[in-house]
Amino acid sequence: MPKNISIEQKRLQENYTKNKKWLKWGPYLSERQWGTVREDYSAGGDAWNFITHDMARSKAYRWGEDGIAGISDDKQRICFAISLWNGKDAILKERLFGLAPAYGNHGEDVKELYYYLDNTPTHSYMKYLYKYPQSAFPYTELEQVNKSRSKQEPEYEIIDTGVFDDGRYFDVFIEYAKNKEEDICIKITAYNRSKNKAPITLLPTLWMRNLWSFGLEKEKPVIELISENKNISEVRITDKKSGAYSFYFQKPEKILFTENETNYERLYQVSNESPFVKDVFHDAVVSNNFNLFQNKKTGTKCAPFYRFEVNGLDSITIQLRLSKESPEDPLGKDFDEIFRCRIQEADRFYDQIITTKDEDLKNIQRQAYAGMLWSKQFYFIDIPDWLRGDPGQPVPPQERWHGRNSNWLTLNNEDLISMPDKWEYPWYAAWDLPFHCITLASLDAQFAKDQLILLLREWYMNPYGQIPAYEWNFSDVNPPVQARACLQVYKIDKKASGKGDTLFLERVFQKLLINFTWWVNRKDRWNNNVFEGGFLGLDNIGIFDRNSVPGGGSLEQADGTAWMAMYCLDMMEIALELAQTNKAYEDLATKFFEHFIYIAESINQIHTGAGGAWDEEDEFFYDVLRMPDHSIIPLKVRSLVGLTSLFAVEVIDKTLLKKVPEFYHRLKWFVKYQKKNERFLAIETSKNGDILLSLAPQKRLEKVLKALLDEKEFLSPGGIRSLSKIHEQPYKIHINGEEFGLRYEPGDSESYLFGGNSNWRGPVWMPMNYLLIKSLEKYFQFFGDGLRVEFPSYSGNKVNLETVARELGERLIGNFTKGHTGERKINGWYDLFNKEDHFKDLILFYEYFHGDNGRGIGASHQTGWTGLITEVIRKESM
Repeated sequence: MPKNISIEQKRLQENYTKNKKWLKWGPYLSERQWGTVREDYSAGGDAWNFITHDMARSKAYRWGEDGIAGISDDKQRICFAISLWNGKDAILKERLFGLAPAYGNHGEDVKELYYYLDNTPTHSYMKYLYKYPQSAFPYTELEQVNKSRSKQEPEYEIIDTGVFDDGRYFDVFIEYAKNKEEDICIKITAYNRSKNKAPITLLPTLWMRNLWSFGLEKEKPVIELISENKNISEVRITDKKSGAYSFYFQKPEKILFTENETNYERLYQVSNESPFVKDVFHDAVVSNNFNLFQNKKTGTKCAPFYRFEVNGLDSITIQLRLSKESPEDPLGKDFDEIFRCRIQEADRFYDQIITTKDEDLKNIQRQAYAGMLWSKQFYFIDIPDWLRGDPGQPVPPQERWHGRNSNWLTLNNEDLISMPDKWEYPWYAAWDLPFHCITLASLDAQFAKDQLILLLREWYMNPYGQIPAYEWNFSDVNPPVQARACLQVYKIDKKASGKGDTLFLERVFQKLLINFTWWVNRKDRWNNNVFEGGFLGLDNIGIFDRNSVPGGGSLEQADGTAWMAMYCLDMMEIALELAQTNKAYEDLATKFFEHFIYIAESINQIHTGAGGAWDEEDEFFYDVLRMPDHSIIPLKVRSLVGLTSLFAVEVIDKTLLKKVPEFYHRLKWFVKYQKKNERFLAIETSKNGDILLSLAPQKRLEKVLKALLDEKEFLSPGGIRSLSKIHEQPYKIHINGEEFGLRYEPGDSESYLFGGNSNWRGPVWMPMNYLLIKSLEKYFQFFGDGLRVEFPSYSGNKVNLETVARELGERLIGNFTKGHTGERKINGWYDLFNKEDHFKDLILFYEYFHGDNGRGIGASHQTGWTGLITEVIRKESM
């Protein structure tokens, strides 16, 4: 812990130890609530069509809210976000637009330009940028052109439409600064980037989440006008559970009120009980007819209405404040001072976190951290209630009781969770979230630990020990990376605080034991320590959907087995850490050590009738298809499936062994016993007594590394590819008379597997590269300069594995940094992004990266696991 901790760090301490509520308010609104499973009540689970983008403005949501640059309280009872109108569109810009899968040639995709510029862990200061075209927003053009394109063609992006040419757009900055926990100053600034005058209408909107229409509460909250004067207006929220809040804003042209209730007439051709429905502001503003609102002074949705003509290259600013306090002069002289202080404190906080001296790298890290913190979201679903339906609402179709997620009756989530991407993936994902926590640990270790604990709690993990995957199918199986994340977060926190949180480790360890047992009992079909798991988060990496194996066979997965080997080593390491203060954990450390040895023995067999994934001729690990007649078919695809074998590595320092004598005694006995029985041993001992446990023994490790570091295979300019480039020549195989195959696809997916919006057949993925780097560092810890490899392979340039790890890190970073000509690889061919003053320093954190040129692909705001680039930069800066 730094000697002089920052004010922001003090706020964190107050939040967790002194009952202060600094996290009561934050960026907890989703950026897309429509098209989600939790809002879907259709018979067949057609979530994207049950509530579309076009319906969203008129439909009161059941489980959450969405908005642009929005905030809410931690239970999302009160919400605030910005709405805009450029004078051209048929609707207000109230939420981000994107394509449903039926329109996107590579699946769902947001078609907006927006950026997370800054955020602190307590959300004491936040800054968001939305780029709003001055011409009509090209909704129809984006849908029609993308729908007409094939999977072999690139996506048609909003920048391709020309609406941002010649600066014909507004940069709309939304900033928040907390004076106290529930006293929030808000500033909205719109810059006209064109040389010509342009109109813009702003409606900063305050509303209540609708709980009354669904029978969740009898007493309806109210937002009512309190006062209007020359300079400032006030409305007040009265809510039984939230208490009273005042919303202050500089004098608008009008103050509009309505109810956050469904427009049944527009959606379902049923008469409304009142004209004051959710979408009434849209018609009023676009038609410039406000007669309906003349006597309306209360509601559950409210927006001050500001209309501006902004001169070319000029800007306008409006000030607002949401507060439980009663400030004497809410928008007075202290307003700007609050912002100045919070920005200064944010800078001070990040000065202690970001260690690099390079200004470009500082900018990349700062925006990555901002994205991590902006991606917190209130997530709410109760499966029994969701299946049953609500009082006063139509009874859901009975088919749903046998449909999606119907067997997850113990799942009841109502929490703040770090999301992968709040538009593209506005739901938690069991194997994304652990990676998020590694990055978040440097900012707010307690939040990271709480997130890891959360997924293991009884209202998430089912009674059998399975962790819910994601809302589209909670029963899907994702890689078991939770234990690895718990270890990393523990170590980051221990290094920063000087003390290890062993209570946290014990809490997660007990629950991980249950999950580990689920894996062993459910995914080792033949009880031979070779594991299945299905697609395991790698979508289209197989030659067929790995959840549906052809020919009635079973798929013995090299990656499933490697993940479980890694799980064993992670659990062993946790147990050894805890055993230093509680000897009872030595027994469990022994259990996981021995289980690892058994798994290593199984995967290293050479395609025998007993199984095995290692191919001696090809010098690589492959999946093996076991047919009903027990014959085996190796699937010789060179991909991350085989490279996951490198993740299962651990070094036990000799000094640690002295602290756990019972474990060390049993280890030595077990090694001796295995040798006596001529069994495979994945263990090596150095001259100084350190022990290496590795799924890939040294000779096989060197062979796998040769492929890993071959520029004609996995090594790309921007990191390690997910599929070897040798598969530019398609791989094909016949199974039961049916042909299956794949080929190297470095960019967008050309496959329809899992919706086709993710591609594991060539691109570079940040979390897998991060794990590879961490593994290489561990191998170096054991081998030092005793193991040197060619980098790149066949170059004659021999280096140790620490250097390899550093070189890989530099390649990943190089995707984001400015090159010699000022261009960033992630921006691809778009000159506007690379050269225009108001774009060139803005960073998007894409889901994955082109396997040949590093261009960003997929979800454009997946800071979640792509935020790991901050950890790579931190390591490279040391």
